[in-house]
Amino acid sequence: MNVSIIQSDLYWESPSKNREMFDEKISTIESNIDLIVLPEMFSTGFSMSPENLAEKWPGPSVKWMQRVAISKKVALTGSLIVEDDNKYYNRLVFVHPDGKLEYYDKRHLFRMSGEHKYYDIGTSRKIVTYKDFRILLLVCYDLRFPVWSRNRNDYDMILIVANFPEVRRYAWNTLLLARAIENQCFVVACNRVGKDGNEVNYSGDSQIIDPKGKILVATKPNENQIITSNISIQEVLDFRTSFPAHLDADNFTIS
Repeated sequence: MNVSIIQSDLYWESPSKNREMFDEKISTIESNIDLIVLPEMFSTGFSMSPENLAEKWPGPSVKWMQRVAISKKVALTGSLIVEDDNKYYNRLVFVHPDGKLEYYDKRHLFRMSGEHKYYDIGTSRKIVTYKDFRILLLVCYDLRFPVWSRNRNDYDMILIVANFPEVRRYAWNTLLLARAIENQCFVVACNRVGKDGNEVNYSGDSQIIDPKGKILVATKPNENQIITSNISIQEVLDFRTSFPAHLDADNFTIS
């Protein structure tokens, strides 16, 4: 599977400008790409104003994603602010090339920014099947909670989108490697760059990591950039066969 990550600055709380900007960036991506990944809250930046910005599900930004996916014959994913059943969610949307929608509502809300006061918590994990990969969807702060993302032999890739600040880039880079190694899976991680409306700076550090913890491709920090890598499901299967650490994993359930 050929995966492209778009690491980008975002227009603060301006969905139409962000959609226009991503249209331009996506138009430069080659036609042989299978999956394009956008950052967390790609249409607004990490805003705590859902009452003003939330799009009623599915909304114009999701419909834009469907149009792009269908026209480019590509899967497209990124998170945005939605209102669904009178609740606000930070929702990671995965659009298949035929326009089919799947989504994950962020489980771990970043209390240090008050996210838990404005958004409803997601209640279940979500694994999407695409191009022979089973893909676990995560959003930003989820990265810090390994129990939530523990591989139960039910996925082959972690896909995580984020607005992870530059001040904590060491944690971002370290935890991404840990999640890949401990779960013997690919990690596809898309973070934003630039400064948001709260004067928070983001360095990006978007990357794709293989199941052994090797970084296959990474962005330059603090730059708008698109990176691409090819990943193989067979690589996951072969590594788990030759080094079957998962057979010794502890059994557990999440209540």
